[in-house]
Amino acid sequence: MITRLDLFIDRMVSQRACLDFGIRETASLSGPVFELGLGNGRTYHHMKHNVTGRDLYVFERAVASHPDSTPPEDRVLLGDVRETLPEALKRFGATASLIHADLGGHNRDKNDAFARLISPLVEPLLAVGGLMVSSDQMYFDALREMPLPSEAVAGRCFIYRRDA
Repeated sequence: MITRLDLFIDRMVSQRACLDFGIRETASLSGPVFELGLGNGRTYHHMKHNVTGRDLYVFERAVASHPDSTPPEDRVLLGDVRETLPEALKRFGATASLIHADLGGHNRDKNDAFARLISPLVEPLLAVGGLMVSSDQMYFDALREMPLPSEAVAGRCFIYRRDA
């Protein structure tokens, strides 16, 4: 039997492996990196210390992260992603090198509905060669699902690439 602790560990190990892969694979791109949702800031903190030469922006309804994991105010796009993602497209265009989303709720149906909602808002933000790393399956028309790094557990994280 797989316990909830096992599932959590699989998710965290997979998230780190996929983020590290995404950071490495997009290192030659100059576009910004987007974190969709801050939570307590664990993945933001990880990316802040591992992404170099690119601006890191966070999309969040309300900042409530650990002080060490709180981005500067000018790097936070506050509000509902249904509004902030289209605003980001106007501001940045299709330039994002890496986008990360940990939808992270415990209700798979709600996560899936949210993934379906934001997929068409996320897709146009990625630059050619850019990657989307997500905790849940996403629904893209023009992005290709990538194989996971060997350290990741299938179904616990997903990676998508814009090829053209």
